[in-house]
Amino acid sequence: MDLTADELLSTTRSVRRRLDLERPVEPEVIDECLRIALQAPTGSNAQNWHWVVITDQGLRTAIAEYYRTSFTAYITTSRRAIATITDPDRQASQLRVASSAQYLADNLHRVPVFVLGCLEGDPQGYPAWQLPAYWGSLLPAAWSFMLAARARGLGTSLTTVHLRYAAEVGELLGIPANVSQGVLIPVAYTVGTDFKPAPRPPLETVVHRDRW
Repeated sequence: MDLTADELLSTTRSVRRRLDLERPVEPEVIDECLRIALQAPTGSNAQNWHWVVITDQGLRTAIAEYYRTSFTAYITTSRRAIATITDPDRQASQLRVASSAQYLADNLHRVPVFVLGCLEGDPQGYPAWQLPAYWGSLLPAAWSFMLAARARGLGTSLTTVHLRYAAEVGELLGIPANVSQGVLIPVAYTVGTDFKPAPRPPLETVVHRDRW
């Protein structure tokens, strides 16, 4: 795909319904995206991320079951919150997101590749003020991976729902005890590539200059 930097940044969406669940993803394409992700900054230049690429159907099915169990509790609470939204346009938007998220949960086992981003260390041992730096060593790389995937016609979605069962997934994948899971990224080619910028609040409603 031939996208400018601005187009890439503004059209990389969380893709769920438009993932091509039948088309395989070449391992070398995932590796290309991960090489780009490794150029992202990390706190103190620690470069302490690890990436588990999961293509085995049995493993994907098992992880998807944990994901669905966690998602059921999450979406129940989320739908209650959506029901309280008074702006009809906002409520309709959030209902669409919830429906899309439900579709991903129902079909996660069919997505051809999962990329699980991890970090060395245990965030429970950090004071609150250091947690942004800890997770900030993983999230920029995860976003870089998603941008690189978009540039290659792949769709992604950054998810954390499975983390309720991080211990079980960690045991399933043989992840060492001193490594923490951060994000699970389903990856597949997309049905069409015509993604557009999403509606966002006007800049003046969210930017504060010098003071709030």
